[in-house]
Amino acid sequence: MNISFGAEYEAFRDEVRGFLNDKLTDELRDAQRFCPGIFLDYEHNIAWHKILHKQGWVAPSWPKEFGGTGWDLMRRYIWSIEKAEAGAPDTAPMSLNMCGPMLIGCGSPEQQREYLPRILSGEDYWCQGYSEPGSGSDLASLKLKATSDGDCYRLNGSKIWTSHAHFANKMFILVRTNDQGKPQEGITFLLLDMDTPGIRVEPILFASGAHEVNQVFFDDARVPKANVVGEENKGWQVAKYLLEFERGGSAGGNAARKVSLQRLRALAQIIPHEDGTLADDNDFIRKMDETAVQLEAIQYTEFRMMAALSKGDSPGPESSVIKALSAEITQRITELTAEAMGQYASVHQPEARAVGSNVPTVGPAEGVVAFSRYFNLRASSIAGGSNEVQRNIMAKLVLGL
Repeated sequence: MNISFGAEYEAFRDEVRGFLNDKLTDELRDAQRFCPGIFLDYEHNIAWHKILHKQGWVAPSWPKEFGGTGWDLMRRYIWSIEKAEAGAPDTAPMSLNMCGPMLIGCGSPEQQREYLPRILSGEDYWCQGYSEPGSGSDLASLKLKATSDGDCYRLNGSKIWTSHAHFANKMFILVRTNDQGKPQEGITFLLLDMDTPGIRVEPILFASGAHEVNQVFFDDARVPKANVVGEENKGWQVAKYLLEFERGGSAGGNAARKVSLQRLRALAQIIPHEDGTLADDNDFIRKMDETAVQLEAIQYTEFRMMAALSKGDSPGPESSVIKALSAEITQRITELTAEAMGQYASVHQPEARAVGSNVPTVGPAEGVVAFSRYFNLRASSIAGGSNEVQRNIMAKLVLGL
C-alpha cells in the first residue's frame, strides 16, 4: 500500500527522519534487533526514552496539555512507520501507552499532576498487576484481596506474568474489594509503590532463559485509599478503558510487523536452499505473500480505528480485531523466520547476541534470536486478553451475537 502525504506531512516526515538519523545510535538499533522477547531490556529502553523526552516526542499519543506532542493521527502514523523502518526501539508500553492514557481519561487532577510528569521523564517505570494464578483471560475472577484498614487497604494475594516488575517502581493493579454481587462489581483500580513493605517480586524465566515476567506476592501490603482511580468497586470500567489501548489503541502499530516481513524477504534472497536460495522456494514465497495480504487487512482495520479516534471516540471493538490478528501475524512471522534460519536458529549464542559484542554469529545474525522470539511471542495471543476472548468480544459488539 502506497500512501502519499501532503506537503505539511512530508515536511514532518523529513523532520522525523533527520531526528532518527541524528539521535538513534547503532547500539540502540542493535538492542532492538537482537531483543529476544517482547520488551527491550530496561537499560536501553530508558536510554531511548530519555532521548525522546529531551526532544519532546516521548508521548506521541498524549494531548499537549498533559505533556504530549499533541500530534494528529497522521503525524503519529508517520512517526510509527519511520521509527519502525529505522529500527528504533519501542518505549515501555506499560507507562506511556497504558498507564498514562488511563490517568488522562480516568485519573483525578491530583493523580494526573503527580504521576504524568514522572511518566514522561522516565522517573517512574510502571508495571501492570492484572493476571493472577487462575485468573488471566477470565480477569473478573481475580481474588487478590484488598481489606479496608482505616485510610488504607491491606493487600493479600499475588499477581503473575507481571512484565518488568523487577525494574518497575510503580504498579497499577486490580484488587478485590467486594465479594458480593457480580464479580466485576467488586473490583477496584489502585496505584501503588513497588517498594511498599509486604511486596515481593519473584522471577519467572522463559524457555529461552530470558527474564521478562514475574510473580508478585502481597503480604499485608498497605496502600492508601487515595490511590484509587475512579471509585471503589468501579475499577472494572477503568480496566476496560485501559485494555483498549493495550490491545490496539495506537496509530501505525502494524509498521514493525511489515518491516520484519521485509527483512525476512531480504534474508530469503541469501539463505541457500537446494540449488538456489530460499527465495526460489515457491512454497516459502507463498507463505510470505499470504502473510503480507493479512498485514494489509490489519492496515485497513487500523485506518478504521484511526478514523474513530479522530472523532474523539475510544478505539472500540477494532482494538480487539487488531489485537487478535496482530498477535497471530506476529507469531506467523516468527515461525517463518525460524523456518528460514533452519539449523542456525537452533544454535544457542547468548554472547553473540549481547549488544556491543564482537563475537561472530554462526550463520545470519537474525538466527541468534529466531527461536527466542518464536518461543517468547507464543504469549502474544494470550497477553492483554486471549485471542479467544477477543473473538467473543467481536462476536458480541460487531456481530451482535
